[in-house]
Amino acid sequence: MNIALDMMGGDYAPVETVKGVEEFFTGGSKDVNLLLIGDESQVTPLLPPTLGSNKHVKVVHAPEVIGMHEHPTKALKEKQKSSISIGFHLLSTGKCDAFISAGNTGAMLVGALYSIKAINGVTRPTISTVIPKDNGGTGLLLDVGLNADCKPENLNQFALLGSLYAKHINGVDNPRVALINIGEEEGKGNLLAQAAYPMLKENTAINFIGNVEGRDIFKDKADVMVCEGFTGNIILKLAESIFDITQEKNITHDYLERFNFENYGGTPVLGVSKPVIIGHGISHAKAFANMIRLAEKMIESDLMGKMANAFE
Repeated sequence: MNIALDMMGGDYAPVETVKGVEEFFTGGSKDVNLLLIGDESQVTPLLPPTLGSNKHVKVVHAPEVIGMHEHPTKALKEKQKSSISIGFHLLSTGKCDAFISAGNTGAMLVGALYSIKAINGVTRPTISTVIPKDNGGTGLLLDVGLNADCKPENLNQFALLGSLYAKHINGVDNPRVALINIGEEEGKGNLLAQAAYPMLKENTAINFIGNVEGRDIFKDKADVMVCEGFTGNIILKLAESIFDITQEKNITHDYLERFNFENYGGTPVLGVSKPVIIGHGISHAKAFANMIRLAEKMIESDLMGKMANAFE
């Protein structure tokens, strides 16, 4: 399999990106070919001998970089030799099987939506985040910011996408799907939640268990939790702040360490035809290595193919 990695995306690129590639191969993977997209004059000198001579590593020259604060659509159009533009070109033409970047999030989303398109039948792709449960398990929350406003049918589709991800990536058999709400009873919530509930209840492709409240998110109540991106992003940023505070106050606990985003790498765009993974702008080596591992798992499981079949 061929995985393309944007070497120039992120606050600490390309130094930490190179370290992430080295960490990935140290883990013993032999079936992955990595296409390192970036400025050769910056990337090549950073490659240690183990990577420079590795037949599974190839540097793809990209002389331009899309900055973090550039307008996504304009930048993709005007900077066609940027690392992100070249990455999506490789993905759309079949020269790689997945594309990863911790660069401009907007450019990654626009590229995913317009370069490789949504799966037929998916009205809105979504992004998710991993939720560490207090019992050691792993939950999934979506949407977490791509779709701030949603219709009930969007949440219904997010539930199916999330259920497939939880099953094939998180290894959860028959994942329990819940709707984030302000009460457990049917009929609770705003107009969106009230309209989405019966759709989810009638969806035979998922294991819908009803509503969960905010206090249930980190408990073992559900494996997939669905909401619109406005609520999801607030929950995500709250979870990130919990980890930041523990670091600032030197509070250590195995459970709190699981809030470190670098343990999971990045978030995949679910509902598009090929694997696209978006990393945090402050990603270090560990996050990049884990993003590559996630891409590898998504390709091996043919997750996108299974999602496409589910929407036929």
